[in-house]
Amino acid sequence: MSRSLFWLSDAAWAKIEPHLPKNQPGPRRVDDRRVISGIVHMLKCGGRWQDCTRGYGPSTTVYNRWNRWSHRGIWARILAALTEEGWIAETAQIDSSYIKAHWCAGGGKGGSSQCHWHLVWRPHDEDPCARRRPRATTPPRAPNRS
Repeated sequence: MSRSLFWLSDAAWAKIEPHLPKNQPGPRRVDDRRVISGIVHMLKCGGRWQDCTRGYGPSTTVYNRWNRWSHRGIWARILAALTEEGWIAETAQIDSSYIKAHWCAGGGKGGSSQCHWHLVWRPHDEDPCARRRPRATTPPRAPNRS
């Protein structure tokens, strides 16, 4: 094992291992500890699954294990069990770079005088064209050629 890669500690692995699915059909599985370390590493660094380091095994294996276990609810069961045992705390984090804001919410130059508040606060079900007067339907005049 390379020292530069992330590896689950012995204590962490001892807590996770009893909750893993056993007797799975198919070919012999790649080492669970190695693949789960790769999954944790990829989720922490936020890279593409195909760029997973070879030390964790084939990138398709790492992604497929994460994807299949996610659909089957195995990760949720593992996290629930670890939370019940008090080994981890159940927390949630929000990345504020994902939250969208209106363009005038950025502050900066000009303050709120440049913001079109009538557009921001208009109810969605109000028709903005209902208050307009109908246009005159007279045909255009021909140019005067005298």
